[in-house]
Amino acid sequence: MQIEKYYNDLNTLHINTEENRVYYMPCSDIENARKETNDRKQDLNGEWDFMYYTCIDDVPEDFKYGNTDGFDKIPVPSCWQTQGYDRHQYTNTRYPFPYNPPYVPYDNPCGAYVTHFESDNDYRKYLNFEGVDSCFYVWVNGEFVGYSQVSHSTSEFDITDKVKNGDNILCVLVFKWCDGSYLEDQDKFRMSGIFRDVYILNRPQKHIRDYKIETDIQGKINIEIDSDTDVSFVLENEKGEIYSGDSKTITVEKPILWNAEYPYLYTLYLVTEDEVIREKIGFREIKIDDGIVFLNNKPIKMKGVNRHDSDPVTGYTISREQAEKDLKLMKQHNINALRTSHYPNAPWLMQLCDEYGFYVIAESDIEIHGTASFFGGSQAVTFGLLAQNPDWENAILDRVQRNVIRDKNRTSVCIWSLGNEGGYGVNFEKAGRWVKEYDSTRLTHYESSMWQMEGHINDTSMLDVESTMYADYKWIDKYFENPGEVVWHRVSLGKGSEYGGAGEWINLSESKLGKKEKEQMAVVKPYMQCEFIHAMGNGPGGIKEYIDRLYRYDGFSGAFAWEWCDHAIDMGDSKYFYGGDFGEYPNDGNFCVDGLVYPDRRPHTGLLEYKQAIKPFAIKSYSNIMVVENRYDFAELDDKLYFEVNGERMEFDVPPRGKKSFPRPNGDVVMVKAYQKSDTLWAKKGYEVGFEQLIVNDIVPKLEPVNADGSFEVSEQGRNITIKGNNFEYIFDKSTGNFKKLSDAVTRPVEWNVWRAPTDNDRNIMRDWINADYHREQSYVYDCTYDVTDTVTIKCHNALIPVVQRKHMDIETVWTIYANGIIDMQSSVKVGENLPVIPRFGLRFFTKGENVKYYGYGPYESYSDKHLCTYLDEFNTTVSDMYEPYIKPQENGSHFGTRYVETENIRVSSDTPFSFSALHYTQEELTEKKHNFELEKCDDTVLCIDYKQNGIGQNSCGPLTQEEYRFGESEFEFKIRIEIK
Repeated sequence: MQIEKYYNDLNTLHINTEENRVYYMPCSDIENARKETNDRKQDLNGEWDFMYYTCIDDVPEDFKYGNTDGFDKIPVPSCWQTQGYDRHQYTNTRYPFPYNPPYVPYDNPCGAYVTHFESDNDYRKYLNFEGVDSCFYVWVNGEFVGYSQVSHSTSEFDITDKVKNGDNILCVLVFKWCDGSYLEDQDKFRMSGIFRDVYILNRPQKHIRDYKIETDIQGKINIEIDSDTDVSFVLENEKGEIYSGDSKTITVEKPILWNAEYPYLYTLYLVTEDEVIREKIGFREIKIDDGIVFLNNKPIKMKGVNRHDSDPVTGYTISREQAEKDLKLMKQHNINALRTSHYPNAPWLMQLCDEYGFYVIAESDIEIHGTASFFGGSQAVTFGLLAQNPDWENAILDRVQRNVIRDKNRTSVCIWSLGNEGGYGVNFEKAGRWVKEYDSTRLTHYESSMWQMEGHINDTSMLDVESTMYADYKWIDKYFENPGEVVWHRVSLGKGSEYGGAGEWINLSESKLGKKEKEQMAVVKPYMQCEFIHAMGNGPGGIKEYIDRLYRYDGFSGAFAWEWCDHAIDMGDSKYFYGGDFGEYPNDGNFCVDGLVYPDRRPHTGLLEYKQAIKPFAIKSYSNIMVVENRYDFAELDDKLYFEVNGERMEFDVPPRGKKSFPRPNGDVVMVKAYQKSDTLWAKKGYEVGFEQLIVNDIVPKLEPVNADGSFEVSEQGRNITIKGNNFEYIFDKSTGNFKKLSDAVTRPVEWNVWRAPTDNDRNIMRDWINADYHREQSYVYDCTYDVTDTVTIKCHNALIPVVQRKHMDIETVWTIYANGIIDMQSSVKVGENLPVIPRFGLRFFTKGENVKYYGYGPYESYSDKHLCTYLDEFNTTVSDMYEPYIKPQENGSHFGTRYVETENIRVSSDTPFSFSALHYTQEELTEKKHNFELEKCDDTVLCIDYKQNGIGQNSCGPLTQEEYRFGESEFEFKIRIEIK
């Protein structure tokens, strides 16, 4: 088929599309508008004829006339990869085609779509596509209608003159790639097709084209209208009509203001002779004062998440029900802000954000980080290639404008983001200036201004917030140390610093920068982490330290977790595939499996951890009082929540962002649980919002002296020391320094245990662990003696030394066996020099049984830097229930702060808290297998007793695990008691 190659032409972004406008659904009259019948909308979603071609050369010329010989059927909307065409591909930064802008490969796959629709009226007909990836050509009844691109924005065509009464043929040719694909290098599975709604709006000859609504907190509504007919307005609150007239300025006395805690909306009807448009609007005002973000004159904290359109079955195609499920889950987990990473969401989803109460960063459909992935490239040299290139100015501006104009009336949108990871340069500076001129009522954001190209001094004057990704909390402390004096200076270092972005701290008064640059840098802006706590696999750890700072610094206005859901493809039978599983190149493996929820939206423990970290209250214990902090920005605490303190109902009347003291009940441990006081859109009255466990006295029971009468039979043969007593028989192996038999309680010898199956957050330190051969430890015993009195005492001096390596650990252990079979172990461990942090240290038992009882932090997995969602208590559970089925197998199911653990055969206790896990899988199995469905259960229960594990952290993409949570001790003592049942 011969067509114009608009897909390679930067000068032709759109052909015959209507001007950008705000999103709305017109109705025939106000009653239909109230009911949201959308009776002027002709829905074209459904089953279309479809044919997939690997190249435009294969498309027949008569396709545009509706010839569908040999075609299949495909649901619209959908992504053709989810329907069995082409193949799935996941890549993070690397472009899936040669970098040769604006050109894409000649063999550019395309999908030919055909459907029929009826027309029997004289209305003007506007054909709308809400999302098509990546570009498309349109024909109606064989006549060319137009062309468009920008995958996640609406394209509208006036097809009135092409439509006839009766049957009409609509043909759409969609290309996999176009010049716009260079700007759509988002970290996601790459999918194609008509993936959002398609419909025709039937409209009168004269109608409203566009309108802009601005409100303030005094109750004023200003309306700008682009219309060729008269317009009147009706305004209603929940009680009924409060205004009717044709004034474009409406004043509401004592308006109820909108915020994320009370998302109150009014209904405005725009009425013409033949049409009515319904808008939900809120009164709110966002501004910056002294480097702090205020909403309605009150400082706010945005506790957010980044969200992609992603479903394991439908891909980019997300129904209202799917989206609403996401929003409900977010609100249930105390999330109050959303970043539309990294493109506009479906327009109706933004309306849901208004209703549910989210502070939204609305992001343009731009990501260009593939330019920093070239061999020899870097953020300073190649990251800004398109950001600086004047040929790309219109394409970048077009995407920013489409984002802003479509959602300009959404109350929830508080911040416009120019895009994500696109480098920085004049094109973004111009786009940012356009946004500020077009809409002065919202803030502007663009994290990539952190990066500065060689030869360019960034102008960030049009950006309202200072934004980074994955900055270490120490960087945040530095940022707020002397704001406006000691500042972060962007420099072209060619690589990122420890804390994100290329730069250095400088004292402005001592610097030699130019006056203009100094003035710009002296402006104290609110700080925001648009991405933090990378939630990949078992993680994130260390959330608390960030949220502590969110509330410590007034200017720290928000942080957005990366990211909401795991991206994976459901292959059936609970099998999920990720990058590389489809044989594609390039791919970035499981880096897409990095969400707070599984693909099917089951919460990860990371989401439960985040929920606790950002809960809307905090309680601390001092002497005999509790200090209750209300972390709502607008709500009285007792208006939203009621509490149970050790089971007794209480209410705390604490003002927004206030603190108040209350008597604390007696007891070593006080459990405070908070419940929702009334029904909401996302949860019923009585839903648990969070808890606080106050450990007044952290009493760890001391191990009592063992008084046991009886005699032993001790014998030594070769490497074995056999100890027989009343109802027990143990064999100690002098060659390993450990027991090889503990009556019938173990099925294999007990092992010294250093390796853990690397978590996704260990992906960097794992290289050091493997190079150090931590997974190949062997025990070498220097000396082993025993003594028999009323106990058997075995003293053993051994070392852990892998093949190839020198000594890792020197261990001196005293084993004391009592006449009743109890074993006390005390090890003194010295760690070798110049070694990476230790994954773990302890013992590994292979035992039998499914039931487990423990006193420690549960019921969910817990680690030194990841246990906010757990509490200290006694738990009865099973080995199966303690397993966390991460899509890529890894360390899981450990329990931090344990006092004792008891299986059906073994009890281990200590007067120093330890960690344990009990799983059906060995570390070796979890390390080797790439998918959870590949795992083979061990015949035994694998019980790991750990002195300590290294923290979980968030180093899959974020900073190193915080120093206080690293297992970097050079010497330590490990003491446990083992009881065989």
